Amino acid sequence: MRRNVEETRQRLQKAAYAEFAEHGVDGTTVTRIANRAGINKERLYAYFGDKDALFEDVLTEALEELSRAVAPEGLRFEDLGEFAGRTFDYYRQHPELARLLQWEGLRNAPPVNATTRTTHYDRKVAATAQAQRDGVVDGGIDAGHLMFMVIGLAAWWFAVPQLATMLTGSDSDAPGEHARRRAAVVEAAQRLAGVKPDLSPSS
Repeated sequence: MRRNVEETRQRLQKAAYAEFAEHGVDGTTVTRIANRAGINKERLYAYFGDKDALFEDVLTEALEELSRAVAPEGLRFEDLGEFAGRTFDYYRQHPELARLLQWEGLRNAPPVNATTRTTHYDRKVAATAQAQRDGVVDGGIDAGHLMFMVIGLAAWWFAVPQLATMLTGSDSDAPGEHARRRAAVVEAAQRLAGVKPDLSPSS
């Protein structure tokens, strides 16, 4: 019985993930999500409460999965090039997440799970700030601003793919294009994080 409940929840979450990415919270309905999942919508209400709660559940899980993939235990935040490259790889595999975050930003509502997410991001910013104090990351840019820019370098390709194509002259599926974009993201992040050379006269 427990297995059936979990399978039903997962089907609803998968269907909701796709619907929300395509249409946003306001642009889809409980009925469409349930139909896409092939499940009676009363199950959705029973498991998640309502559409907004389901959106929160879907986005929270997606962000947790992103964090597990991009910043596993042991990844050092002084290596922001690797962090940016992993982030780019994740969005390439899950471009819907970029759309979910855009829909969240367009809602007239507080961010989903804001307290927990802020705490999570605070840890990333603190780790970056520590790397700056240790001299392995350039301290010329505020740590929070730096993290935002590095994430933007990686994710914006998938948030506005039409702009990426117009600027680069290449579709994302052109031979070798993903590799070139990833390399550019890593290089740009490394340059943003680079330690300024020591120009003081030697004693």
